[in-house]
Amino acid sequence: MIESLASRVVVCGHYGAGKTNVTVNLALRCAKAGEEVTVVDMDIVNPYFRTADFTGLFREAGVRLLAPVYANTNLDLPVLPPSVGAAVSSGRGRVLLDVGGDDDGAVALGGFSEALTRAGYSMLYVVNSRRELEPDPAEEAALLRRIEGASRLGVTHLIHNTNLGRETSQEVLAESVPYLQELSRVTGIPVLAAAVGEGIIPPALPWQALPVRIYVKPPWEAEEKR
Repeated sequence: MIESLASRVVVCGHYGAGKTNVTVNLALRCAKAGEEVTVVDMDIVNPYFRTADFTGLFREAGVRLLAPVYANTNLDLPVLPPSVGAAVSSGRGRVLLDVGGDDDGAVALGGFSEALTRAGYSMLYVVNSRRELEPDPAEEAALLRRIEGASRLGVTHLIHNTNLGRETSQEVLAESVPYLQELSRVTGIPVLAAAVGEGIIPPALPWQALPVRIYVKPPWEAEEKR
């Protein structure tokens, strides 16, 4: 699946869609395949559930991480290091950009739109049809278009990432298919793959399965392991 994407991959989506977990899995998958991988944490709006939280994991896998200068401190400011521009424009290997969860979060990405267009990019919009705010395909499509406008880039693929955390099942995945199909229909954007968590046998889906491990967990689950 990843082989069909450009060397620059933008991952975006609504808050709660699971875009950071998808980014982490894609980065580790590429690194395991022998690619040189750089992850850019561009979520300069939301201090929670960010790729900057996985510095140690990325280091062990040989993945380079570029994050806001003050990520993970109480001085968290929207300042991206100059190395981000170099990575996007002329960096080697695979570059994945994890973008903020709405059109405001995508504004920072707009500063790199020309460089990404020159280099060639794929832009993945991650969809969780069971997230708390209970969207409908029309609302989801409207947000997608706002993100495109703010970033001055076009979404190339949808990623089916519907889940209910620990309660995710084959039935949850299967029941969400019409939602993704309708979103694809109204936007004209194809579904690239369906993320399927560990321990879940993929149901009969109309898209390729993307096996994912759950790295991004809510604080209460992280506390249980302490």
